[in-house]
Amino acid sequence: MNLVRPTALIAEDEPLLAAALQAELTQVWPELQVLATAGDGASAVTQALQLRPDVLFFDIRMPALSGLEAAAELADAWNIDTAQGKPFPALVFVTAYDQYAMAAFEAQAMDYLLKPVQTGRLHRTVAKLQQALANRANAGVDFESTLAQLRGLLGASTAPAQAPLKMIQASVGNSIRMLPVQEVVYFEAADKYVRVLSSEREYLIRTPLKELLPQLDTTQFWQIHRGTVVNSNCIETVTRDEAGKLSVSLRGRSEKLPVSRLYVHLFKAM
Repeated sequence: MNLVRPTALIAEDEPLLAAALQAELTQVWPELQVLATAGDGASAVTQALQLRPDVLFFDIRMPALSGLEAAAELADAWNIDTAQGKPFPALVFVTAYDQYAMAAFEAQAMDYLLKPVQTGRLHRTVAKLQQALANRANAGVDFESTLAQLRGLLGASTAPAQAPLKMIQASVGNSIRMLPVQEVVYFEAADKYVRVLSSEREYLIRTPLKELLPQLDTTQFWQIHRGTVVNSNCIETVTRDEAGKLSVSLRGRSEKLPVSRLYVHLFKAM
């Protein structure tokens, strides 16, 4: 009888740690086939889409794209129709940050491993994964539950500040323009900057979107994509294309902005 071996992808920016985890997995779960290792979040997304593994081991802290962001981007790009019906992989996050891991991952019922990985803890994780894969084979996978867990984790990593930001200080030539946050139509990440767009013009600020998010009033400013936050008061229309993907049109702006699958729940009436 030819049994199909479970497969995995490891994303870890430190090669020695990636090799150590793979060696531990070989001992604890010899049936598991590690298809590849990736050294950054963007490569992890690309390889996961190509290889369609059953399990992902994603390091939290990676260059440019964190493990959480990579998982969110992968979830947005995952299309079961083009994946030969293969469900979204089981996720395990690897972190060196004990307090954050216990508070956030346990709250969202997502499995995690603390660095350095302990054999006993890995045994428990493997047992959970084996059970999850068996359940998935029998009853399918609840993709919406996975999306909700990822949203919870991303929200936990951007805990709100004490008071919402009222004013944006944006450089304009040799001067600084004081822009009321209420006048911002949307924010968009752009390399090392964030584009701040009002109905009249565009500004650039150096504050990363990750740092800006906790300072915004989340009842008014909605994240609709990994790099896009819109002023909900400026949303004019939300449309769905033939593929089922949503986009928003904003008052005062001509462009349409795509809505990530992770944030479609904001527009349930659609």
